[in-house]
Amino acid sequence: MDERTALAVTAVRAVETADPERATWTDADRAWASRAAAEVVGAEASPQAFVARRATLALERLRERGHPVARLAHAWRWRPWVGGAVVGAAFVAGAAADALGGARVVDILYSPALPLVVWNLAVYALLAAGFVARYGEPSAPGPLRRAIAWLAGAVRGAGGPGREDPAGRALAAFARNWSARATPLYAARAARILHLAAAALALGVIGGLYVRGVALEFRATWESTFLDAPTVRAIAAAAYAPGAWLLGAAVPDAAHVAAIRAPDSENAAPWLHLMAATLAAVVVVPRLLLALATALVERYRAAHLREDLTDAYFARMLRGFHQGAAAVHVVAYSYALPPAAAVVLQSMLARALGGNVTVSVAPPVGYGDEDALSATAATGRDVPWIAVFNATATPEREAHGRFLAALRTRAATLIAVVDESAQNARWPGDAVRRDARRALWRETAAEHGVVPVFVDLAQPDLAAADAALDAALDAAAA
Repeated sequence: MDERTALAVTAVRAVETADPERATWTDADRAWASRAAAEVVGAEASPQAFVARRATLALERLRERGHPVARLAHAWRWRPWVGGAVVGAAFVAGAAADALGGARVVDILYSPALPLVVWNLAVYALLAAGFVARYGEPSAPGPLRRAIAWLAGAVRGAGGPGREDPAGRALAAFARNWSARATPLYAARAARILHLAAAALALGVIGGLYVRGVALEFRATWESTFLDAPTVRAIAAAAYAPGAWLLGAAVPDAAHVAAIRAPDSENAAPWLHLMAATLAAVVVVPRLLLALATALVERYRAAHLREDLTDAYFARMLRGFHQGAAAVHVVAYSYALPPAAAVVLQSMLARALGGNVTVSVAPPVGYGDEDALSATAATGRDVPWIAVFNATATPEREAHGRFLAALRTRAATLIAVVDESAQNARWPGDAVRRDARRALWRETAAEHGVVPVFVDLAQPDLAAADAALDAALDAAAA
């Protein structure tokens, strides 16, 4: 997906995963986003299109509510004029560099061109060395990513412990995850801008020299305490060799160089041409080629920020999109499901099935009364069933097993939810008893090809419960 879409997806995911209590972004909000996105893209759309549209819609609503993650995502959007401003400023700086000095004498040993040539050659050497050193190796986090990671920690910790709220956690998660995803893109973008800025700086120097040379006469000379004319000529020949090659002209010989030693001088036009051509050959053309190469890399990366749609977060979201509006039947065995527990279970199912789900709770089936299912099981096999058990009961093959077997003949998708609320209330903190009882339930459920989900429906660990229900649905669909 493209950069703007990936930014929205990362922001919305940070909000939804950092707020398991649904304090700032409720189950109703999530269901609305999924339903609205499905209506916009249509049933035949790809999963990527659905995920992208859902994130865009959700981020718009979050921004209307003033959520800090939505504001940060909007601020983080790339604005092309920033790069243009940097390049323009570099050109102006180059054009003004010679004028600020006010000198009308060009020293052929220390001309405006030579520092730029030396600097750019050093940059090329560092780029080449870095490429060779890192070739085939995963790159370590660079300064940009480290700075954003530090910012993520600062955002999360701002304000002390009171900042450990859903919004603060979402901000930290968004900054951390987006920096990990977008650092390669930002690196290519920064490289492109810097290459263009270097070329613009050199063009500004060239332009400034020629424009001022129209109205003023530049004089070329040199002076040195330690160097003689042959040495200076050798240095000039090496420094301006690219320009001489480009112009098809030769650097003046040692006698000519000796004749312009200070206080003597000559009209600087030939030397300015050599400097301009050298800057063009060593700085402008290579930097523009590098900018073109990094622009192609940037463009590809900006259009191919991939998401792993098999991840549990997206798999949960896409169930509702693939399957459409889902109807789920819930039936408890030898157990009256409390109304509050039924609400928690319904919320879990809505999240697991993408939000677009209708849950119907059948009357509980009494112990040994498995035949009562015939009155409530007139639906097709494509309708999932959720069998709810009380963890305090000891699972029996002749009772609980027969109940699962009866449901299995009526439903292709069957999930067993074992409510541990009464057990935890009676034996709080008794992990040994809990683990032993879970082992019995797993054994009984496995005989009927069912993966049990253990959850305290009175005080649920929502993250763990959602993960367990996701795993059970995936196993049932396999």
